[in-house]
Amino acid sequence: MSLIHPTALVERGAEIADGVEIGPYCVVGAQVRIDAGTRLLSHVVVQGHTRIGRDNVIHPFCSLGAVPQDKKYAGEPTELHIGSRNTIRECCTFNLGTAQDVGVTRVGDDNWIMAYVHVAHDCQVGDHVVFANSTQLAGHVHVGDWTVLGGFTGVHQFVHVGAHVMAGIHSVLTQDVPPFVLLGGSPAAPHGINAEGLRRRGFSAERIAVLRRAYRTLYRQGLSLEQACEQLRGEQAAQESDAAGDLSRLLEFVQSSQRGIMRP
Repeated sequence: MSLIHPTALVERGAEIADGVEIGPYCVVGAQVRIDAGTRLLSHVVVQGHTRIGRDNVIHPFCSLGAVPQDKKYAGEPTELHIGSRNTIRECCTFNLGTAQDVGVTRVGDDNWIMAYVHVAHDCQVGDHVVFANSTQLAGHVHVGDWTVLGGFTGVHQFVHVGAHVMAGIHSVLTQDVPPFVLLGGSPAAPHGINAEGLRRRGFSAERIAVLRRAYRTLYRQGLSLEQACEQLRGEQAAQESDAAGDLSRLLEFVQSSQRGIMRP
């Protein structure tokens, strides 16, 4: 059975699975669904069409599923989906989506989200990400798996951040960031490959070496973007499966970028 503190307010219609803990002074709206094992520690507000998966730990004073901070929002039945096994620390704010996008704000699985993080409407956040304190995502931002954003990082609306990226403290991201890149500054600039992060995730020295060469092709040889992509396609054809897959991911991201990639 669920453990609901007597001071918590859970509205009729909320779907609360067995094993959920709802702590003191939490408020859970009528259209919320929370799966087994998730814990709302205290003073958490969950509103709107919000779906929360299994085994999350949500710390005090978080606001999840509030209406978007978007003047175009007119009460459409949009949603917030949060996956499983996330840690969401104090005072985070995740908003519903809008009808101008897919209508759903999504946060994946196994993420570590520190205090005062804002995930705005229509953001799409992958798995295994780390957002340090006061990371701020504007609307329509996409963040790939295993990305780390340092404290006080700000991401401009519609920016896409590839998988395995690491951004230093106080970074300001105004253009798309290709996978595997290490960056920092305001405005942020690329500073190489996130080699240490890749090693920790089991990337071989050979795969990292291929990505280092790819970075030089993209950023250090004075090539146009079209020339760099052509050279990377040739490199991809010469690689075996894992490294070829890494280059394929990099090329796909660069060629599909709508805002243009971060590039000096």
